[in-house]
Amino acid sequence: MENILKGLQPEIVFNYFEEISQIPRGSGNEKAISDYLKSFGEKLGLETIQDDALNIIIRKPATKGFENCPGVILQGHMDMVCEKNKDTNHDFTKDPIKLRTEDDFIYATGTTLGADNGIAVAMGMAVLASNDLDHPAIELLVTSDEEAGMTGAMALDGSLLKGKYIINLDSEEEGHLLVSCAGGTTATSKLPLTFENVDSNKQALLIEIKGLLGGHSGMDIIKQRANSNKLMGRLLNLLNVNYDLAKVEGGSKNNAIPRESDCIIVVDKKEVENVKSQIGEITNTLKNEFATSDPGLAIECSDANIDKVFSCDSKDKVIKLMNVIPNGIQTMSMDIEGLVESSTNLGVVRTLENEITFECAVRSSVKTLKEDITNRMDLLANALGGKLELDSDYPAWEYTKGSKLEEICFNTYKELTGKEPIIMALHAGLECGLLLDKMPHAEAISLGPNMFEVHTPNEHLSISSTKNTWNYLVAILKSMNVQ
Repeated sequence: MENILKGLQPEIVFNYFEEISQIPRGSGNEKAISDYLKSFGEKLGLETIQDDALNIIIRKPATKGFENCPGVILQGHMDMVCEKNKDTNHDFTKDPIKLRTEDDFIYATGTTLGADNGIAVAMGMAVLASNDLDHPAIELLVTSDEEAGMTGAMALDGSLLKGKYIINLDSEEEGHLLVSCAGGTTATSKLPLTFENVDSNKQALLIEIKGLLGGHSGMDIIKQRANSNKLMGRLLNLLNVNYDLAKVEGGSKNNAIPRESDCIIVVDKKEVENVKSQIGEITNTLKNEFATSDPGLAIECSDANIDKVFSCDSKDKVIKLMNVIPNGIQTMSMDIEGLVESSTNLGVVRTLENEITFECAVRSSVKTLKEDITNRMDLLANALGGKLELDSDYPAWEYTKGSKLEEICFNTYKELTGKEPIIMALHAGLECGLLLDKMPHAEAISLGPNMFEVHTPNEHLSISSTKNTWNYLVAILKSMNVQ
């Protein structure tokens, strides 16, 4: 370990964060980090459970005087979104995250940082390892596969947990207490493809959309940033020339607004300059529309090689679906100002051997609105001769009025800072809804330090905010004995 974060405060938290940053932990590749956490708990002599889904539970008894307080479950997830820039040489299955600091922030180098949700894991570890904190009985719950579908939380046996208060540490704004979040599902539209041979007198062209900011498909959807997959569909529809389509690819995770997409088209050689001129005009149009949200938008066109193209029927259906499929904000809440109520993100497009897939993250705080979005997707896919598949459905976390945990966290923040925290709902999905379904006796709240541009290679974490949030967490635990 390079000790890039050495000396940063709170030192115990950043030391653990740097340690886990050395362990590859993309969604679906969590065995190593789960085993590390299991070993960590056992070395401390604490009761440690690792279940078949690789979830980890580590128990620490209450300190003196806190034995009769309700138990606290500190909760985060071990996996991270693996996004990188195209020019970054990094293998997420084996390479450690390359950390760097700049002013008050911690960044990775050309990749996602994994502060979402590695900083929660680090704080939980620090609570377990510290000998000078006052606290009730603690259970650290670190779930697997949160980012790809919350399958760890879905598989968790809720009877294993004894605590009453769940403090989820998967939030990204200091001074905000989250008390509700959207539910969601993964919706994948699949269209069958037929192919034809390429005319030898034609030229293949690679079209690349790049330079977009992207972002978290829940937190950042309100920023109205460009979706590279939707832009590619629009470009293909706008091209006023006879062309064949051979391939469309874009995005890497359904819960990240895609930053890059590419396609290969085939045109008569005499039309190449015309196509490039049209792409230039389309680029200017899009750059004007997204000048504020995505000032780095760029579209490049270069020569390519391909031996097969979609049939005319397949091409027509692909372009129609990419243009018509719901994307972005669908409804805004009429009860909470500024809250996105429902949305969808066309996160991943893949051309496979016999079909093309369109993977979307659908989110809503109202179950019936989520169903409405997927029903419309189903109608579209079926009308084009395809099908829709739903996976990883998780419930919304509904607000509970009169929560004692909310009262404790609210009062502690006010006493600590002299300010009142902001109580809010979130459009992004958290595991609290799933956990509360399994533990109906429990109460939950979510908090965390300031993080920015999560799910993108520009993800960064505030050092000072992490210190503030750690001090706040310690104070919450201590206040459990007096409130």
